[in-house]
Amino acid sequence: MTTDVIDVRQVPKPQRHPLIFARFSGLAIGEAFVLVNSHDPRHLRAEFERDLPGSFTWEYLEKGPSAWRVRIVKCSATAVPSVLCNMYAVGRDEPAAGSLWKLEMGERQLDATIIRMRAEDRIAAHLGPDLDVLMFVVAGAGELITSIGSTSLQPGDLVWLPRGSERSFRAGSPGLSYLTVHPRRPALQIGASGTS
Repeated sequence: MTTDVIDVRQVPKPQRHPLIFARFSGLAIGEAFVLVNSHDPRHLRAEFERDLPGSFTWEYLEKGPSAWRVRIVKCSATAVPSVLCNMYAVGRDEPAAGSLWKLEMGERQLDATIIRMRAEDRIAAHLGPDLDVLMFVVAGAGELITSIGSTSLQPGDLVWLPRGSERSFRAGSPGLSYLTVHPRRPALQIGASGTS
């Protein structure tokens, strides 16, 4: 069987990765291509690892100086299920506040983030987005405040935040770390607006 060769050395940089991923997507399981590049495609490999973990093999055939050749084999039809992080390790004992971790894959249907609030921090009352959100309390303690009252939050609590609902949060004295998961919003599309 002949292995296809993709030489991207003359392809404009913004077009390289989309071209390579499109070619990979068109492969059958077990098929491969050889990528030829003018430099080590380590950033491309990081994208493959992020978006398609376990679904490919990567073998350097030549390492420069003027050409880098890599044989990429498709091992499965989709990304393989994998452990992304340990929520308890990320959410516990982390002094920083804000986003500690987020789902990074380019091709995904969900968004997920681990957030850390410092002791007594507050998130002001607001209306939630136009999608349902699940919130899992990872560490610490706090309070969910709604239009009809408040509920204490403890590690292990799974909270449903209905779309458009009013809510605010207060972290307790140990701070509050939580995971949120919701459908991914479609990317903004820029296009010409038509007039009738």
